[in-house]
Amino acid sequence: MEAKSIVQKMMEKDAFSQWMNIEVVDIKPGYSILKTTVVPEMVNGFLIAHGGISYSLADSALAFAANAHGKQCVSIETSISHTRPAKTGDILVATCKELNRGKTIGVYQVTVCNQDQKTIALFKGTVHISDKDWTP
Repeated sequence: MEAKSIVQKMMEKDAFSQWMNIEVVDIKPGYSILKTTVVPEMVNGFLIAHGGISYSLADSALAFAANAHGKQCVSIETSISHTRPAKTGDILVATCKELNRGKTIGVYQVTVCNQDQKTIALFKGTVHISDKDWTP
């Protein structure tokens, strides 16, 4: 399957990414760009975006980039560093790049920036690559 078709199929069942209003800006094997806008329901008691918002956006970027190769992948380890707060109305853009892909393990880096191109989070993810193909 083509990368765009795979991600479309993934998004159809991904209620959380749909709730976050995630938009796929670009997708190809090992690479993705996603974006969303921080809405009031996404902020915490400090009136900044809950850390789970940037984490979830980055996690979706990882999933889409890894699966876009055509093999079904799941994350096995992830980590995030929040470098700056995001506020209601901020547009968050997650760019995922593949660092290494072997037969069963892939390593990815995601940078989440705001509309001013300021980095708000750095995310690293490792996926397990199964032998199952994505099929239409």
